[in-house]
Amino acid sequence: MSGEKITFDGRVAVVTGAGGGLGQSYARELARRGAKVVVNDLGGAVDGTGKGTNAADAVVGEIVADGGEAVASYDSVSTPQGGEAIISAALETFGSVDIVINNAGILRDRSFANLGLEELSGVIDTHLLGAFHVSLPAFRAMKEAQYGRFVFTSSNAGIFGNFGQSNYGAAKAGLVGLSNVIAIEGAKYGILSNVIAPVARTRMTEQLLGPMTELVAPEQVMPIVVYLCSEANEFTHEIFTAGGGRYGRIFIGTNAGWFAGPKMVPTVEEVAAHLDEIRDISSYEIPLSANEEIMIIGRHLSDG
Repeated sequence: MSGEKITFDGRVAVVTGAGGGLGQSYARELARRGAKVVVNDLGGAVDGTGKGTNAADAVVGEIVADGGEAVASYDSVSTPQGGEAIISAALETFGSVDIVINNAGILRDRSFANLGLEELSGVIDTHLLGAFHVSLPAFRAMKEAQYGRFVFTSSNAGIFGNFGQSNYGAAKAGLVGLSNVIAIEGAKYGILSNVIAPVARTRMTEQLLGPMTELVAPEQVMPIVVYLCSEANEFTHEIFTAGGGRYGRIFIGTNAGWFAGPKMVPTVEEVAAHLDEIRDISSYEIPLSANEEIMIIGRHLSDG
């Protein structure tokens, strides 16, 4: 049963890496529902080399042909100047920035033993530092406006791990930490921040998904991301997964664990003897900040 129609009239969205795949589907749907969109794409290859204007221009052309409003940005997210320029495009063209979807990314897969600095820095610069460079000027504008929505694109490779993707996985895991802090710091300003871990056919994944490729369209990820960008959304500090028509939540929690006692320093052997209890996840909590996890320790201390 569907509720009231979700629209974005009067809202301005920035979507990085929007020249194809997931970003393109987000940008087009946001525009179709009334948002003014900055379509950012460097226009390079999957490994981040090269650049061009065709990808972003094509998506802007599609949006305009559908009756929407959009402007292209060709700046790289991997530098502070590029991030500032992307947000400036929103502020100068449309007057505000209400939504940021950090979606830009590259792949330079290598097994860990063969990982070089070029593969590491290029991926970290684009995924993790790129999200910082775009989100920081956007956060400041949102704070002043007392409203904002962030969606950070993580990955199951970052949260669960994947062979040959130590650089990519580390960057994608870092985005979870970034989103969580923005969710905490943005709460009193009406700024919500969430993470999406998508499984979809894109230029980056079509060689990795094998037979699943045709069953995981980027358009299937789009609905939950667009929802998270809306005024209707009240969730923040969460991680969602989407792919092939399945939608779920990924969470980071902690169990009751084993309490050795106040001021106790157990022996290594005592810890070893209690590993089943330490690892037992039959009951758990999901802390929403570092302080909340510390409070769990505090409860043990007060009870002990």
